[in-house]
Amino acid sequence: MSRFDTVLIANRGEIAARIIRGCRAAGYRTVAVYSEADRDALHVREADTAVCIGPGPVGESYLCIDTLIAAAQQSGAGAVHPGYGFLSEREAFAQAVQDAGLVFIGPDPFAIEAMGNKSASKERMIAAGVPCVPGYQGAGQDDDLLVAEAIKVGLPVMVKAASGGGGRGMRLVHAESELKAAIQSARSEAQNAFGDGQLLIEKAVLKARHVEIQIFGDRHGNVVHLGERDCSVQRRNQKVIEEAPSPAVDPALRARMGAAAVAAARAVNYVGAGTVEFMLAADGAFYFLEMNTRLQVEHPVTELIHDLDLVAWQLTVAQGDPLPLDQQAIDARRHGHAIEVRLCAEDPARGFLPQTGRVLAWDVPSGPGLRADHCVIPGGVISPYYDSLQGKLMAWGETRLQAIQKLMAMLADTAFLGLASNRDFLLQLLAHPEFQGPGVTTGFIAEQFPAERISALAQSSAAHRALAAALFVHLDAHALAASHALDAGLLGWHSANATPALLRLRCGDSEVVLDVETVASGSYRVAIDDDAAPAEALQILALQGTRVDYLHAGQRRHARFARDGARLWLADTAVTAVYEDVTYAPAQAAEAGSDGRLLAPIDGKVVTVAVAPGQVVAKGDLLMIVEAMKMEFRLQAPVDGTVEVVTAGAGAQVALRQLLVQITPAS
Repeated sequence: MSRFDTVLIANRGEIAARIIRGCRAAGYRTVAVYSEADRDALHVREADTAVCIGPGPVGESYLCIDTLIAAAQQSGAGAVHPGYGFLSEREAFAQAVQDAGLVFIGPDPFAIEAMGNKSASKERMIAAGVPCVPGYQGAGQDDDLLVAEAIKVGLPVMVKAASGGGGRGMRLVHAESELKAAIQSARSEAQNAFGDGQLLIEKAVLKARHVEIQIFGDRHGNVVHLGERDCSVQRRNQKVIEEAPSPAVDPALRARMGAAAVAAARAVNYVGAGTVEFMLAADGAFYFLEMNTRLQVEHPVTELIHDLDLVAWQLTVAQGDPLPLDQQAIDARRHGHAIEVRLCAEDPARGFLPQTGRVLAWDVPSGPGLRADHCVIPGGVISPYYDSLQGKLMAWGETRLQAIQKLMAMLADTAFLGLASNRDFLLQLLAHPEFQGPGVTTGFIAEQFPAERISALAQSSAAHRALAAALFVHLDAHALAASHALDAGLLGWHSANATPALLRLRCGDSEVVLDVETVASGSYRVAIDDDAAPAEALQILALQGTRVDYLHAGQRRHARFARDGARLWLADTAVTAVYEDVTYAPAQAAEAGSDGRLLAPIDGKVVTVAVAPGQVVAKGDLLMIVEAMKMEFRLQAPVDGTVEVVTAGAGAQVALRQLLVQITPAS
């Protein structure tokens, strides 16, 4: 192995920022790569050197192997760390790095190739004696053959992409009549996401937990495991909350699962960090799902309960040195409980639609047992080119309940404002009695948080709206006082009876009219117009950065806010809402889409155009598929009518609210 002192990180965002910090702590210089869309990103600022590798789309930047190799050679890096995602599990990239005389900080190309295809890796695991889910993983890919194999396995089944991960190309099928459509849909998504439409069929293990084992190998024949992580809280097969250890795993089961994971790693002579994922059934049986030949997003919870740095271990192994600890020493270090949540720029109340835009405010608590790995910069722009994941928030405690409580407090005091996020949803998950009990299965979110409940939980209260109205008046009054050199202490003074200010605020799809009376400087009485409920009395005590301290119902409290012209973002307890002052705005237009216009729901790329001018369509017919943040959005006709104009073709980049299709509504 070649020795090295400089590492290029072939990734972006929170992934690259975390690896840069690990390299710096271990004494290595770092080189960041960035697309033009990431020119001002956090990982670019934190690295010792940074190299631009192309435009925003990943196919023109982060997935260009030759460009990445050239950046490493140009910057004097002796090694390349692939991060996780992008090229981290592409054997061609690992081989190209090695062929260039550089060290690939990960497994050998053979191991990546052997475990990269789920069908081939499953056959290898069966040969190695690792328990696997019954199913079909053959080369035949005809639709009718796959349908027949699914029926043979017995419904329900999982249809899964043989390549890739992240829940894409995966469908749960309960009924025989749904099989062919699910197979075709999964194949299309897999082809678009991974360039490989191969599928496999597996018996669905229902009411199961998703438990994975962290493994590590070196070039001296040592392979160890660092216990398990429970990743059962998932939405559409994508992880939302991870924790270590698993509430469902006792020492005996941990030993059996650890041994199976080590056997899986030894079957491919594995070197470096990897994760072996299992489904854990209610009866204690476990089945191999796949092996991720890289560091995982959720690796920090393993680090927290063992008090070690897995990136430092990767660097050690990549230099050709033996693992720092043996299995007995690792087991002796395991202590306490750690939980991680994935903070994403997405709107749970709108079907978790990914969000793009400028971050107005970012502030996250720190302290003993708390950790945040993120890529967020106040004033930074979240673009449509990449994943919606912006960071991970973690807490460690002596017990599981203590870790939950610390993480809830951390989330509640986190300000991530300017665009919608899943912060509130994460708080609701952590607070749920079922989660705080013995733990949950992979069906937890689908069962406990249907769309209508998520929308209901996102609604702001009268007190929340009153605080927003008081803040609008308070901020405007103080801005006026500052611009005219007035004494702020006189704000609210009047020589006659007070006249309430009328505010009309829009929040989501609804509007509310409020009367705001300034009682004294900083004190307000807010009533909802035409509402019999008593007025809310509020006193704003202090404003500092994104924090407002206020008095309400005899309690001193604080919330987070950010103002952007007529819009005010307010996060109070477990509800974040954006209010727009439309007091003097013209009346709202007709319902969106009723005029036949289809607008882009997000910045993205057109993947498919399903209609042409002159075509007659019915409300709900597919018009376009737009891809953004690694997701596909199927855009449907808002009305019955005839397509008049299609403004964008397949492959075109489109902006939020750009007109895509104009339909002449049927009379």
